[in-house]
Amino acid sequence: MTTKQISQKNYRLWLAAIKPPMYSVAIVPIAVGTAVAFAQTHLFNPQFFLTFLGSAILIIAWLNLSNDVFDSETGIDINKAHSVVNLTGNKPLVFWVANLCLGIGIGGILALSWWQQDLTVLALVLLCCLFGYTYQGPPFRLGYLGLGEIICFFTFGPGAVSAAYYAQTQTFSADNLAISSIVGITTSIILFCSHFHQVKDDLAAGKRSPIVRLGTAKGAKVLIIATASIYVLTVILIVAGVLPLLSLSIFGSLPFAYQLTYHVHQNHALPQKVSNSKFIAINLYLSSSLLLILGLIFSFHV
Repeated sequence: MTTKQISQKNYRLWLAAIKPPMYSVAIVPIAVGTAVAFAQTHLFNPQFFLTFLGSAILIIAWLNLSNDVFDSETGIDINKAHSVVNLTGNKPLVFWVANLCLGIGIGGILALSWWQQDLTVLALVLLCCLFGYTYQGPPFRLGYLGLGEIICFFTFGPGAVSAAYYAQTQTFSADNLAISSIVGITTSIILFCSHFHQVKDDLAAGKRSPIVRLGTAKGAKVLIIATASIYVLTVILIVAGVLPLLSLSIFGSLPFAYQLTYHVHQNHALPQKVSNSKFIAINLYLSSSLLLILGLIFSFHV
């Protein structure tokens, strides 16, 4: 193998370790909560939005890096070449870089709370961080009990979206809470799809992920139901008057929904082929969220 090939391989491994697409789970909840606030109250403060967004990205960096550290302690990542801990060979360094990201991220939220003279957003973000920690962090490690998708739903759905809404309005909204469920479901689908290709490693490490518990065949069927629920819930919320009619634009993401469910249905038992399903799930997440946001924003002008 040439030096150039080694360099390209290392670049790909580092890119996989950093997980750029996963930072969308920091951006989307903030954007959706802000869009709902704008649609309902016509309020938008770019300073609050950008501060929250930057902080959220840093907090997700903490979550990703700390999860690599915690997974290295259980041995579940022993065959994962793109683990940051495996790439650096320096677990303490990764741990402290993760904590630095968390500290700066919380610092941004503290600044936001100072500007508003209100600690509510800080409290919500700290609660979300606690939920995120329980996923892989000791002594909880709830992800190993198969509870990761539930944690993901509440953290990146009602938790983060409500915090973003409050950052703009300094109030809560039952409608926003209902809308946040769509984001919670699509985020959980990403995590759910990440389990299909690593059943063997999960079993070896004692991790009872939903796919380990259900099996890949039943898991593929559950994925179809979960994906369909995005559109069913959207229609229900439109009929109930919670979402504007323009939110039907979310149906523009159906090609990704079909691609995801068909791909997993066909390849659920083939780890090498199904391993990319989480990236298709991210495409579904991004497209459905963007279309939802556009429907909310443009409804203001209708």
